Amino acid sequence: MPSTTLAVRADEDPWTDEEIEQVRDELLGDIERLAGELKTSAVELREMLAAGVDGAGNDQADVGSTSLERDAEMSLAANQQVLLIQTEKALERLEDGSYGICENCGEPIGKLRLMAFPRATLCMECKRKEERR
Repeated sequence: MPSTTLAVRADEDPWTDEEIEQVRDELLGDIERLAGELKTSAVELREMLAAGVDGAGNDQADVGSTSLERDAEMSLAANQQVLLIQTEKALERLEDGSYGICENCGEPIGKLRLMAFPRATLCMECKRKEERR
């Protein structure tokens, strides 16, 4: 695999091949884990939906509890899907050399931020601005 030059801030050392490989391995591991979690969630959701929530033979508390569990499982699955997509996109950026560039301002995100959160797409300044909105 050819050496890739990734963006870094002026106060940072360049990415080493070992650091890039470490990030790649983490992203690949996350993809595998999230895909497995999504499969498990899909099975659990199918079982919940097959059991039905029509309330036949159940009291209101049972129906409410089942609905709450189903909604929580659907929310969890949606969150896992978003994380999977973000992780796949991060891996694509790593492969095409655009990893570490802020999608908002075009400046380097920073190695420490990316090592802590490899799916980051915004530098700290742009992330702060986004959260203030």
